[in-house]
Amino acid sequence: MKFETLAIHAGRGPDAATGAVREPLHLSTTFERGADGAYPRGYEYSRSGNPNRTSLEQAIAALEHGKDAIAFASGSAAALAVFALATPGGRIVCASDCYHGTARQLRNIVPRWGVGVEFVDVTDLTEVAQAMSAKTSLLWFETPSNPLLRVADISALVDLAHDRGALVGVDNTFASPVLQQPLALGADFVMHSTTKYLGGHSDVLGGIVVTRDAGAERAALREYQATAGSVPSPFDCWLLLRSLPTLPLRVRAQAANALAVARFLHADRRVEKVHYAGLPDHPGHEIALRQMTGGFGGVLSAEVPGGREPALAVAAKTQLFTRATSLGGTESLIEHRQSVEGPHSRTPPGLLRMSIGLEHVDDLIADLDQALSA
Repeated sequence: MKFETLAIHAGRGPDAATGAVREPLHLSTTFERGADGAYPRGYEYSRSGNPNRTSLEQAIAALEHGKDAIAFASGSAAALAVFALATPGGRIVCASDCYHGTARQLRNIVPRWGVGVEFVDVTDLTEVAQAMSAKTSLLWFETPSNPLLRVADISALVDLAHDRGALVGVDNTFASPVLQQPLALGADFVMHSTTKYLGGHSDVLGGIVVTRDAGAERAALREYQATAGSVPSPFDCWLLLRSLPTLPLRVRAQAANALAVARFLHADRRVEKVHYAGLPDHPGHEIALRQMTGGFGGVLSAEVPGGREPALAVAAKTQLFTRATSLGGTESLIEHRQSVEGPHSRTPPGLLRMSIGLEHVDDLIADLDQALSA
């Protein structure tokens, strides 16, 4: 089936009991056992399984063409579950340009498990190969990355990592499965902050890991989900399922708007630099053309001359853009990233990250124009 059809039908169907087109909300925390003590309906306790979560996991696994999906209460919880696959004495190599929350986990939590961590520029295959000359458990990266929108060559990195016996995890949040399919390019795991494009309405928190194979790592992630207990509520799962049918329409429209905004800013002398893979002079443009389809995503970053204060002033003058963290919702957001990332931030001081929404693109461009003028 085509993506649009899967987005509507995967993981769901009319309710068997009532014929309701939308699945009911299963709020029960516990489920009846059979007379023999077994669980004939497959559910025992909501931490280890829930019908709404099952539907969500089946749907997203189908969209990413994976064997299984394991849902969590946040994107951070999902990423940490993958990192927990590395046993004591193991090692994780991660992209240096990554979500600051991911970097914080790898700096502050993962080393306590006896797991080594190294950050590298994953756009430089030589640097990655050197980092992985020591035995490595996992190579982890985002593409496009947050917040510099760097593009990593998924296939090349997969080949390099697999040749060295390492697993590969890709944070696919920025692209979504609409625009990019890392499992088809050989990655072992795909992670999403479902808070972003999969949720798409800025009203639900969540994360999910999709596995390419149904092997030992998939079983370990499922065990981690049930044991650690950081699972989404039934209503969170229901909200995410509600959003999936419009996912391809939203993402493609947001990507088209983002490309138009990026072109406007790229041509504007009041802007120092624009980071967006859809621009022909972006260093990763050719790779993005090869591994992304239907657009380059709805997030872009722009650097304002003069650093922090001028950038904050531009953000303060916007009227349609909301000054807020996060991305992927229907509304457009703008944020000065360095000020929220903390002392380890590698983000240029004049950088503003923008999540482009579904407003008319002419209105968004006019808003940025007047903010830059002011």
